[in-house]
Amino acid sequence: MASKVMEVVKNLDLKKYIGRWYEIASFPSRFQPKDGADTRATYTLNQDGSIHVLNETWCNGKRDYIEGTAYKADPKSDEAKLKVKFYVPPFLPVIPVGGDYWVLYIDEDYQYALIGQPSRRYLWILCRRPHLDDEIYNQLVEKGKAEGYDVSKLRKTPQSDSPPSEDGPKDDKGIWWIKSILGK
Repeated sequence: MASKVMEVVKNLDLKKYIGRWYEIASFPSRFQPKDGADTRATYTLNQDGSIHVLNETWCNGKRDYIEGTAYKADPKSDEAKLKVKFYVPPFLPVIPVGGDYWVLYIDEDYQYALIGQPSRRYLWILCRRPHLDDEIYNQLVEKGKAEGYDVSKLRKTPQSDSPPSEDGPKDDKGIWWIKSILGK
């Protein structure tokens, strides 16, 4: 099943895609704190056509974040296959860490999306609001399953009814990043 060629969105409108997205569910990864809540990504279009990425999560009331850049993997292709690059650790960003970011599905109003990558080790369900209707969530899970993902790995991300602001206390030491590398 995993050998199936993944379908990705064609002709993604980056101007409509940028903005804030809330993580509704994802596969656990070593790059995110295990106890993170209110996780979200904010995308901003840069002048050169690349995308500034701000990923945020809250752990024990503190804001953790990492910034990076996304860009089209093949500028000549109409497929929504992006590359993303972060520099780690966040407190001394010197090591580039890259990955694939493929938009597998997005609704016509750009309100919810399914994001994956070719190895099928990571999957995200994103929404413009902190909560997603169960019926739509289940449809996105089925789309992930049809693309060869083991959707039993999906974990819903706790989201508040009133998302926190960026002004909260920050984990400026990057301790969450070190713990994530150690699998804590």
